[in-house]
Amino acid sequence: MSQIDEYLASHAAWFEQRLCDFLRIASVSNDPAYRAEVDRAADWIAGQLRSLGFAAEVCPTAGHPVVYAESPPVEGAPTALVYGHYDVQPADRPDKWTSPPFEPSIRDGSICARGASDNKGQLLTHVFSARAWIETAGRLPLNLKYLIEGEEEVGSPSLEPFIRQNAQRLACDCIVISDGAQFGPNQPAITYGLRGIAYYELVLRGPSRDLHSGSFGGTVTNPANALVRILAALVDGHGRVQLPGFYDDVVPLSERERREMAALPFDEKAYLQQVGVAASTGEEGYTLLERRWARPTYDINGLWAGYQGQGAKTILPESAGAKFSFRLVPHQDPQQITQALRSMLESLVPPGIAMELTDLHGSPGVLVPLDSPYIQAAARAIEYAFGRSPVYTREGGSIPIVTTLHQTLRADALLLGWGQDDDNCHSPNEKFSLADFHRGIRASAKLWEELSRVGKEA
Repeated sequence: MSQIDEYLASHAAWFEQRLCDFLRIASVSNDPAYRAEVDRAADWIAGQLRSLGFAAEVCPTAGHPVVYAESPPVEGAPTALVYGHYDVQPADRPDKWTSPPFEPSIRDGSICARGASDNKGQLLTHVFSARAWIETAGRLPLNLKYLIEGEEEVGSPSLEPFIRQNAQRLACDCIVISDGAQFGPNQPAITYGLRGIAYYELVLRGPSRDLHSGSFGGTVTNPANALVRILAALVDGHGRVQLPGFYDDVVPLSERERREMAALPFDEKAYLQQVGVAASTGEEGYTLLERRWARPTYDINGLWAGYQGQGAKTILPESAGAKFSFRLVPHQDPQQITQALRSMLESLVPPGIAMELTDLHGSPGVLVPLDSPYIQAAARAIEYAFGRSPVYTREGGSIPIVTTLHQTLRADALLLGWGQDDDNCHSPNEKFSLADFHRGIRASAKLWEELSRVGKEA
């Protein structure tokens, strides 16, 4: 690696200049006015990959194009698939930006622009690391594939069908994704688990119109009253979801996981202050981090019923509704959750109420075993570049496309975020530490070497 390290050090300014070129492209995927810029970003990243001798193409979809590339084959070596996205969030609220969002500037050791951390800077670490290998060693030590989309910021509607239609072409031993954050400053992390989700809308319909609550109250069921009783029945006072069979497939946290989560430098008091509450709640018997990352939950996300205007209006509403979700842990099946939910709700609906349940979205969780050789290879690469071992974390949120990749390709996913929680990824003044940018390139270069050894050991 010494020759590669020398190359990385001597080309640091060049890497930063190319990142700035990429950031100047306003590839906002949710606004048709930026369609030409989105296409330009796809062509730009494809050009970077072609310049390495990779077979790269811009693949049209029903929405924005997917960039797909393959390195020259290395016989007998494993294959890693790099996933990332070239589209960015809108750069709204211009008065809040210290500098124009698509004119990169360097402040306090960070490069500031829309897309710096999410995801152009992090994505390029895995492109520039490949360049380092090719420029110094003449070839990579393994096979690399790149899958780079332009719709991540709008829910990846075109990518899932692309993956399923091209599963054989995308076949790999592991998936590498850098689109997140470290555990904290100078504390790199490997995320080995993601929660899934099951999201619903429930509407209860009662009388054919709003009724006077004095004249009709007590004679027909109030949909709002019924709704709050039903929603409350889905969880008990100890934080346990009450759906039949809900916990049957939940994999308990191992002693190692609980021990390592407990050892993390997590300040619960600071966390509560950050979110503006005095105390935490949740499923009894688990710590805050365990509940946040690795236990299933139920939350009401929205409620509506009756009169919402100024002052009083005494009505019995004709309908009431709610949106709610369950965060699922690996091995819980969203379809089974839906079946259990529908059955329970039907048993709870009172006379005079018609129920309409809509399954809005579902995605299972992902869990990579901590003893995976790919996890261990990533840990060695990160320690080499960052000078300290990574911690192992899980993520409470859901990233459905990771689940799709994991299930379709049957490959472990390595979530190696180089960013920080305060990078303002969806806010004004997005930034990405240049030190972390360069450490990410070095870690990626080392990762290709470590992964190639996994293949030989296997």
